Amino acid sequence: MQVRMGTDMRQDRVTTLLGAATLLALGTAVVLGLRAPLDVNQGSLVRLMFVHVPSAWLSYLAYGGTGLFGLLYLLTRQRRWDRLAMGSAEIGVLFTLSTIVGGMLWAKPTWGAYWVWDARLTTTALSLVVYGGYLLIRGLIDDPERRARVAAVIGLVGTLYVPINYMAVEWWRGVHQTQTLRLLGKPSFEAAPIYGWVLLAGTVAFTLLYVYLLRVRGILAAREEAREERELMEDLAPLEVARG
Repeated sequence: MQVRMGTDMRQDRVTTLLGAATLLALGTAVVLGLRAPLDVNQGSLVRLMFVHVPSAWLSYLAYGGTGLFGLLYLLTRQRRWDRLAMGSAEIGVLFTLSTIVGGMLWAKPTWGAYWVWDARLTTTALSLVVYGGYLLIRGLIDDPERRARVAAVIGLVGTLYVPINYMAVEWWRGVHQTQTLRLLGKPSFEAAPIYGWVLLAGTVAFTLLYVYLLRVRGILAAREEAREERELMEDLAPLEVARG
């Protein structure tokens, strides 16, 4: 993503329109969620699902994006893909935390505990270790090219988390319920149809939010990178003069 340093983000029409669309979609999802009927067994607790499930989807999307952008960097060596991979990983970590918090709030009144070492929960927690390590390693490597290569490999391997986490409730049965939306075999939705529409609205809204946050983070990362390169050139200038 190429960005002019002098460009004010407020003048970026694409970002502005995308932000407006995201707010509209989120507002629609909130209204639909609040107007949805209460569940017979869970009551108003079912509303947590309208945030928890889209948050989990967005973390999958973000981690998949990290792997995809990393692969594109390895193929093209264009730094913009590395910047997007980093931003996508940061978004993934943020919404994994949102997924865990939402799940804990739901688990306490239903399971009697905020946390159990169920396969789905354990693999979700491990993703924070993997992608937290991804971001940590990026901060430890100074050479931009080597940092991008190492991060791309970790990001590609890390995408294995998505299918493992999704299938964890099938491969290792525990207290966590099976998938709300079953994609493999015969697709099915394990909830009342009205909730499906609310979840669809939330998923669309969160997808737009991902794209918006990724665009903004990419712009900021490009500016940070340009500033670092400018500062490096300024530091090297006296040395070049001395050599000359």
